[in-house]
Amino acid sequence: MLFRHGLRRVDPERAHHLAFGAIRAAGPALRGADRLAAVRRTSAPVKALGLEFPNALGLAAGFDKLGIGYDALGALGFGHVEIGTVTALAQPGNPKPRLFRLADDRAVVNRMGFNNDGAAAVARRLAGRGAAHERKPGRGPVLGINIGKSKVVPDNDEQAVLADYETSTRLLAPYADYLVVNVSSPNTPGLRNLQAVERLAPLLAHVREVADETRPDRVPLLVKIAPDLADDDVLGVADLARAQGLDGIIATNTTISREGLRTPAAEVEAAGAGGLSGAPLRERATAVMRLLRDRVGPDLTLIGVGGISTADDARERLDAGATLLQAYTGFIYGGPLWPRRVLGGL
Repeated sequence: MLFRHGLRRVDPERAHHLAFGAIRAAGPALRGADRLAAVRRTSAPVKALGLEFPNALGLAAGFDKLGIGYDALGALGFGHVEIGTVTALAQPGNPKPRLFRLADDRAVVNRMGFNNDGAAAVARRLAGRGAAHERKPGRGPVLGINIGKSKVVPDNDEQAVLADYETSTRLLAPYADYLVVNVSSPNTPGLRNLQAVERLAPLLAHVREVADETRPDRVPLLVKIAPDLADDDVLGVADLARAQGLDGIIATNTTISREGLRTPAAEVEAAGAGGLSGAPLRERATAVMRLLRDRVGPDLTLIGVGGISTADDARERLDAGATLLQAYTGFIYGGPLWPRRVLGGL
């Protein structure tokens, strides 16, 4: 209701900041509200990545890029919150406007470009929560940290790419319940080139080594892939994950496809380049999940994201093989009670 009659008329990026600000302001009341006990009672915990998640539903990276409101978001019902994408260097992102609604499709187009404060600033912010290996279970949602390549680092300079991800890993791994290497956003030039197995393998191996040097316990490491990969490339990532002992795969990020949209073509064209998220992504994201689960077997953690708008969508993704779920656009259109509705439907 708020979206339809209020925030829909506001610039999408400004609307995001207004809504997120309201959630953060309400955080203490949300955390103490008795009504949240109903969410916990109707939500089955999930054991994955060596952790216990309060429920299967999490908030995908992109909503809390700076690590400023994850506890308040968890109080809405999300069992885990993934912050970021964070880069080693602070960067403003792409020029505005860079976020667009396609309301007829319940979709969003973004070309944010990893706008964030940089890994050092985010690490200082997270230090107040304490190191992950010292944190008591149940203190807020499970916290994932999503790291990506700084825009100024050329993707064809392997040593520079490794050094860039190393900086973020050293600074942020101590605070992560799990760590995600993002090589799948379409909004950083050259980033998706790193999804090629021959480029991805040394990157993941290096992040794993650095993370192990950084903290006394083993932080789970996952990779996030795009829906636009060919099926053979999806299977290649699955094989790499098993070969390297990766802890999981997140499937999928946004798509560059614009096929099958209800939104008038002129409106789609006006939105321009960027990654599309939301309901149109559901079919491909589900198909990628089935491919991955069939390839990796029953044990590897797979997090399903992309096009989850309803409890039925969530159930479909779990049936396709997802261990855990994430959402972003469904939450934007559904509002603050959306997590409770989906969990209640499950």
